[in-house]
Amino acid sequence: MTSEPLVLGIETSCDETGVGIVRGGTLLADAVASSLDEHARFGGVVPEVASRAHLEAMVPALERASREAGVRLDDVDAVAVTSGPGLAGALLVGVASAKALALGLGKPLFGVNHLAAHVAVDTLEHGPLPQPCIALLVSGGHSSLLLVEDVTQTVTPLGATIDDAAGEAFDKVARLLGLPFPGGPYVDRAARTGDPAYVVFPRGLTSPRDLERHRFDFSFSGLKTAVARWVETREREGQPVPVDDVAAAFQEAVCDVLVRKALDACRTHGVNDLLIGGGVAANSRLRAMAEERCGAAGVRVRVPRPKLCTDNGAMVAALGAQMVARGRTPSGLDLLADSSMPVTVVAR
Repeated sequence: MTSEPLVLGIETSCDETGVGIVRGGTLLADAVASSLDEHARFGGVVPEVASRAHLEAMVPALERASREAGVRLDDVDAVAVTSGPGLAGALLVGVASAKALALGLGKPLFGVNHLAAHVAVDTLEHGPLPQPCIALLVSGGHSSLLLVEDVTQTVTPLGATIDDAAGEAFDKVARLLGLPFPGGPYVDRAARTGDPAYVVFPRGLTSPRDLERHRFDFSFSGLKTAVARWVETREREGQPVPVDDVAAAFQEAVCDVLVRKALDACRTHGVNDLLIGGGVAANSRLRAMAEERCGAAGVRVRVPRPKLCTDNGAMVAALGAQMVARGRTPSGLDLLADSSMPVTVVAR
């Protein structure tokens, strides 16, 4: 095996079937098949629909990634797959596919953590990760602050969402405002022409009392409820709802909390590098606010390009390549899908 391992990664934790191929820190292919349109009419992801979509998309995604990379599947040095956390049935499709590939090709198998993969993908954009760094991961299912000392084995959780994750709150507020699913991109778009100071919505878990127990934790359920009550009051009074202004005010509250707590984590742990990942990291206001506030505080910010922020196979392949390069022990063929896999378990 060369010093630049060729690794194939499979991601099926939610509604996207991702197959990525990387050589060391270079991305060669990133094939993604999304079942988002099939879920949109339900206003959220339906696990059974996602699982069936993964089954249908897996082989075409593998073939497309192989063509894009200009390699044959038997050229790869290892196969990596998200084994958790995520939707149980969706994870099972990816894990079973990766086992079949690894066994058929005679290659080592690495079952990796979805959250750690969101951290590792930044190596494809900006090179090796600073050690240590603080990672802020924000998506539809997760809002997490992590202290990352070695993405292949030492990730310490500092805080997480205790109710609605940031992306979930975006989806719910979008529905309140009559915007399509998934809500994140549509709220971001509407907010660009809105006034973020039009309404001052609450910032969850930021009061002195909350910070004693939940300093690095997140809560967006109360914010979502505050938006709902504000909209209901306007409608009850027969007044129009200024969608752009409400979207901007809501988005400002979310981003304010995320950046404020991430910076606090950097100061507390003496870390000067902040990495932001996950689907919500594609939000334009979050990126701008993080750059502005972190720049003023002397903290360097790393955010992958938007396509690498959402779920994809490239991030799994990137973490797998790190595992191979550092000589980590491969997983066995008894690897299980673990829907509640803790971030402290980087690989199985």
